[in-house]
Amino acid sequence: MRTSLLLLFCALSFAFAAPAFAQDDAELKLRLSRTFGYSSGAGDIQGLFTIYVAGPEDLVKVTFYLDEEAMGEVAQPPFELRFNTDNYPLGVHTISAIGLTSAGREVRSNELRVKFVTAEEGFQAGARIVLPLLGVAFAAIIFSSLLAFWGSGKLKQLPLGAPRNYGVAGGAICVRCGRPFPRHFFSLNLLIGKLERCPFCGKWAIVAAVPLEKLRAAEQAELEGAQSVMTAPLSEGEALRKELDNSRYIDL
Repeated sequence: MRTSLLLLFCALSFAFAAPAFAQDDAELKLRLSRTFGYSSGAGDIQGLFTIYVAGPEDLVKVTFYLDEEAMGEVAQPPFELRFNTDNYPLGVHTISAIGLTSAGREVRSNELRVKFVTAEEGFQAGARIVLPLLGVAFAAIIFSSLLAFWGSGKLKQLPLGAPRNYGVAGGAICVRCGRPFPRHFFSLNLLIGKLERCPFCGKWAIVAAVPLEKLRAAEQAELEGAQSVMTAPLSEGEALRKELDNSRYIDL
């Protein structure tokens, strides 16, 4: 399950993170970052993006270009420019920058080649990657639920306080009934814990692995709790009911 979440996370990052571009030996280093929108590793982008440049320490001005047209000018650090692809024609474009130093020297950046696409194209491309993985994650949730129901019957047959085998996924303690139980290896892993159903009280919760010594202590507490219930004095009503039940077997 941890692998499924990792694959889902990687796919989301691929579909919605800004594309990475190789840097050349230009004196002014330019990079593009997604602020809000869609981007792919192939260079397709849509939405709100920010262009950043880094250059000589005496850099005093940077002009950003889309193809041959100036997009904007920044005269103080940080030298960055935010833009929305929807404000420009669709298709392939080249982003670059030209800087000016305090000594009057002109420095040029590397070029980024990108393709502005529509919001619909971006959504469809992301959906083609994400939806199948969401289906895998949903199937994993169903599978882990079936495992929880299948294993609950066996655990209920254990005597109170009996030591348990918690397996490779470790054990957890139910937040409602306080009884320890093993976590399933294939249960949905939500980073802070696994989604599990307590086999004793049926409560669903996200539970983290608990150290073995705490699990053994919970087993002991479970046994002591059962023993205290068995040895607790009967209330007046319970004692009366017991006497009435016993009286039915008295021979007259």
